Amino acid sequence: MARPPIELHRGALRVTGSSLLLDASRRAECGFVSHAHGDHLGRHARTIATAPTLSLLHHRLGVPRRAGRSEDLPAAYRQPFGLGALTLELFPAGHVLGSAQLRVTLEDGRVLGYTGDLCTDTPHAAEPAQVVPCDVLVLESTFGEPRYAFPPKAETLAAIRRFVDDALSDGATPVLLGYALGKAQEILAHLGGAGYACRAHPTVHAVNRIYQAHGVALPGVRPLEAGAAVAGEVVVAPPQLAWSPALRGVRRRRTAILTGWAIEGARRFRGVDAAFPLSDHADFPALLAYARATGAGRVFTVHGAVDALAAALRREGIRAEPLREQGQLELL
Repeated sequence: MARPPIELHRGALRVTGSSLLLDASRRAECGFVSHAHGDHLGRHARTIATAPTLSLLHHRLGVPRRAGRSEDLPAAYRQPFGLGALTLELFPAGHVLGSAQLRVTLEDGRVLGYTGDLCTDTPHAAEPAQVVPCDVLVLESTFGEPRYAFPPKAETLAAIRRFVDDALSDGATPVLLGYALGKAQEILAHLGGAGYACRAHPTVHAVNRIYQAHGVALPGVRPLEAGAAVAGEVVVAPPQLAWSPALRGVRRRRTAILTGWAIEGARRFRGVDAAFPLSDHADFPALLAYARATGAGRVFTVHGAVDALAAALRREGIRAEPLREQGQLELL
């Protein structure tokens, strides 16, 4: 029996028989970075990623001080290239700007697909996800339980606009909390495109500039400055900076958090008036549908509800199991 083309090696995903690590936090000889969220970043000797991801990576980690310590290998979507005996191809993941899935064709002809973080809803500020046809799929499982079924995105966005309109009509400032990379730009692109005037927290604004440099329009968005008058405007900030100095002048506010975890109810979150399940991850039904669409005969689940998602896929007739350290794989 052929070895699986993917393995967990010292806690990191590695293409079997190669030095290529996927979304590894520790330094690798060669690492694929699917996107620039902190839990997927590492400072590698050679980094394969899209150009936007590399820009965001350097914004977050800084540019190496010593020349020759690392090399960027920018890759475009749907442009196959060789890496030793492997052929690699990147596909959009729909998660944040520049996010990518990876398709690896092995020397024996088998095809491995790796999703990284995936969102199959159409985004406003990122490239829409595309299906990666493959024989073996490595599937992220953040919301891989049946209870995680999000309402249609259009309904969630309409509910957010109603929240914003109600706050503005009452003379309050709506403050929307979302991750500085991805969620913030998604809601800013949506609201700005709908004609709302928006202010972005300085941390968000720094990321906005990179988005704009890579062609993402964010109309009607200005940086939030400490003490600035924001009457009639929407403020977008990271959740951990809701009471940072930049927002201290926003006294009469109504606050909502934007996250897929809001599907569990607003009581999960303290200090907010509302919570909306706007997610940049695929929900449970979308993960099942995506796995079927790839045509993969074998699926390994990673990062999240791995057991529940694998069990659900097996019920659909797909050979699926959580990816575990070598020697712990279940034989199904």
